[in-house]
Amino acid sequence: MAKFVAFLRGINVGGNCKIPMADLRELCREVTNDPDVRSYIASGNLVFETDSAAADVAAQISAAIKQKFGFEVPVLVLPEMNMRAISSSCPFPDEAGNKVHAFLCLNDPAVNQDKIDCLKTATEQIAIIDRTVWFFAPEGVGRSKLMANMESCIGPATARNLNTISKMVEMLDG
Repeated sequence: MAKFVAFLRGINVGGNCKIPMADLRELCREVTNDPDVRSYIASGNLVFETDSAAADVAAQISAAIKQKFGFEVPVLVLPEMNMRAISSSCPFPDEAGNKVHAFLCLNDPAVNQDKIDCLKTATEQIAIIDRTVWFFAPEGVGRSKLMANMESCIGPATARNLNTISKMVEMLDG
């Protein structure tokens, strides 16, 4: 069986699309047949093993959520090798992990550079590596216009900070 990481987009944010992690782990166990599914924080981060293909597992988890909870959730499933490559590709590894975000694009990024340039402050940095858009906001993301509008600049994505990306790789190891 191969190891995978799953990221669910937009759950448990602002009281919307609520999914308790115990329910999510159980749902994932049913889809993957892995009794040891693990989750990290309540934003929909999973580590599991399965013999199925990543795209199949993503579709099955999404369909199971729709059936059980009544709403649709985009699910991105990454094989272990891809997750490790994303983590090691971070162009800002020495910065504070809560100020570096990875936007994991659900499709190839549709970059609107003009819009990025209009929204980005002088201190903010962005780097696009494959299907990951890395964003560093040294003043924090709370006031960042680019952070708030990133999907309109790159297309659909789910974002995680560097601390979470690092924790998911650590969970793959243990």
